[in-house]
Amino acid sequence: MYQHRESQTMSPAEGRTMIIGSAGFIGWFLADACLQSGRPTYLLVRSGPGFASRSLKSSKIKSLVDRGATILHGCVKDGELMEKLIRENKIEVVISAVGGDCVWDQIHLIKAIKATGGLVKRFLPSEFGHDIDRAEPVEPGLMMYKEKRKVRRLIEESGVPYTYICCNSIAAWPYHDHTHPADLLPPLDRFHIYADGSVKAYFIAGTDIGKFTMRAVEDPRTLNKTLHFQPRTNLLSINDLARIWESQLGRSLPRVTISEDDLLSAAKGVVFEFIGVFL
Repeated sequence: MYQHRESQTMSPAEGRTMIIGSAGFIGWFLADACLQSGRPTYLLVRSGPGFASRSLKSSKIKSLVDRGATILHGCVKDGELMEKLIRENKIEVVISAVGGDCVWDQIHLIKAIKATGGLVKRFLPSEFGHDIDRAEPVEPGLMMYKEKRKVRRLIEESGVPYTYICCNSIAAWPYHDHTHPADLLPPLDRFHIYADGSVKAYFIAGTDIGKFTMRAVEDPRTLNKTLHFQPRTNLLSINDLARIWESQLGRSLPRVTISEDDLLSAAKGVVFEFIGVFL
């Protein structure tokens, strides 16, 4: 049985934190905020022929290393290695921001954390989206949601101390195709409005996701809880986003309605890309 050292509290300077997926969109914000908090920050970089060197050369990883982050070579699939890295580096917080194709690989990480016998005081699995136990997704996203739900149940059964972070939507224009919202500006020619564009969602900036995630791992109230980021001023619809962007552009843009059927058709075959769905 996992024995959590509940009586101990973490200060930012003491809570050695390992972040998995720091080169990704969400992962970089988490690593950046971790460094800003003063925590010793460890970045897991996947090992393999050529992979480590490419990651080390990336501007994102390099910027974090230059600020004091420590690289750990490994892969979440290698449970024995993960246990060893956690023990040797006295990791107290593990934050996973792996992509959708690696969600199920976290089962090895959970087992490794449990095997350390209470060294890890908090585990944050790869979530940072909608509450997967409340959402009702359709394919192609349904498969990933099912895997994330299984990961949640395994965490709870293992007794590993956790916090689930639900950020809802990223603060960017939700393109319905293969485009990640971080890669492009909002539209400059026309808006694609999903259905009537009236359904609202919470849009959270990446910097805020990182900052409040780091606060959450230090807060005993979030232990074994689901934490929702829901600032009232960030509750917006697609129509609201369009008006805000038009005010920045100083001109109006034509609108094209995307029906539910059209949106689902466009999503076919896209399994692990970010898809903004407002129906």
